[in-house]
Amino acid sequence: MRRVTKVDAETNRFDISRDLTVTVRKAEPGPPKRIDGMTVGIITMDSDSPHGGEMHPDGDEILYVISGKIRITSDSSPGEPLVLGAGEACVVSKGEWHNVNLVESAQFVHITPGPNGEARPK
Repeated sequence: MRRVTKVDAETNRFDISRDLTVTVRKAEPGPPKRIDGMTVGIITMDSDSPHGGEMHPDGDEILYVISGKIRITSDSSPGEPLVLGAGEACVVSKGEWHNVNLVESAQFVHITPGPNGEARPK
């Protein structure tokens, strides 16, 4: 049995459970499915987030920009958005409401904690 599996990272998400096993599932539109662990995804954005902000109460989230440019606005510093370009990353602290918007079309990686989370309507 093959123990190394090729996966299309753009059309799938990786769920890392608390015991560190990985499950691959098809990406679906809308907010990410929450799991008891971490979800890793590669997102291509051609428009702003489909929500008015989100918050992850179970842990910190990592965002890493592969290409393009995004703007992250947070409730703790609403007048000081963080702009990230290719090769740059940020950590969004546990419990921090934040929103990701485009400066230019972008592709980025997110590592998002679960199982809990909230999103505000747009």
